[in-house]
Amino acid sequence: MAYTAPMLPDSSRLDALRRNALAGLLNRGFARSARVMRRLPAAQPGRHGVELEADVPWRAPLAGSPDAHLLDVYRPVDATGPLPVVLYLHGGGFRGLDKSTHWVMGLAFAHAGYLVLNVNYRLAPKHRFPAAAEDACEAWVWAVQNAARYGGDPARIVVAGESAGANLAAVVGVASAWRREEAFARAVFDTGVSPVAVAPACGILQVSDPKRFIRSKSVGRITSAVIEGCFYGYVDDVYHDDRDYGLADPLLVVERAGAPDRPLAPTFLAVGTADPLIDDTRRYAKAVERHGGAVEARYYPGMEHAFHAWLLRPQSRRCWEDQLAFLQPYTGGGANIIRVRQPRAA
Repeated sequence: MAYTAPMLPDSSRLDALRRNALAGLLNRGFARSARVMRRLPAAQPGRHGVELEADVPWRAPLAGSPDAHLLDVYRPVDATGPLPVVLYLHGGGFRGLDKSTHWVMGLAFAHAGYLVLNVNYRLAPKHRFPAAAEDACEAWVWAVQNAARYGGDPARIVVAGESAGANLAAVVGVASAWRREEAFARAVFDTGVSPVAVAPACGILQVSDPKRFIRSKSVGRITSAVIEGCFYGYVDDVYHDDRDYGLADPLLVVERAGAPDRPLAPTFLAVGTADPLIDDTRRYAKAVERHGGAVEARYYPGMEHAFHAWLLRPQSRRCWEDQLAFLQPYTGGGANIIRVRQPRAA
């Protein structure tokens, strides 16, 4: 759906610049720490019985964004037989980070016995919605068609992600359950293969109406600016409260949809109680239940956004244990929790 945003007034442009600067600062800080930790001996895949095949192209290179359509393959070294697969979609507010900052997710799932496809996708604001959603869906199609080449079982694919990646994982889940009009969503449905499970963690599952957090008084001004940046960077320059933003809001799609054409995939939801996005998880769990889907929502006391990326923390390890235990009956995957030394969250 084509839309040309009006020129923002000076005050709105200033607000947008502030949001962009703050989001960029946070993403750069996380990226630096993740890449420093990746160089440590304890973070090397071989130490954990995992091998890495980096920078596999899953789509033709894109002019101006040559890394946008690469993925990293993590797999257990001693695996026998086709492995359950995790298609992992990284977070970063739709506008930052990449597969290299989320190496710990690849290691953690592979250590537990999964073939992991850790995916890059196009980022905003250079590539706005639906670019990331299109890429998530196209990556699903690629995984179904190519997972076997890397030792995976295309009939046992989990779609997972955190934060913005949780939104994109939910998009794939929605596209596999409802026959939709968008060509990229229909391509998922037309594979005839549904995820055996979906695992959106700490998700921003409704990008629209970013002011709802201020109205509910659940966040301060700085946090609100970061959340608003997800909408204004990814979707539009102006918010219209009477507009349907479609699959930018998988939460609203599931809340408002009629019966799915296929059963919703079993869903594991994880979020900390100090995460401002917690209500999106609560609502998504209720929406999946309304459609008869199997869902387990776990809330971790006192934990902040994306807490489970720091694996030495007891609540983070508990989250991984809960997630792997939920997935096991659907995938046959293991439950071994990796130990990787990382800095504490800021």
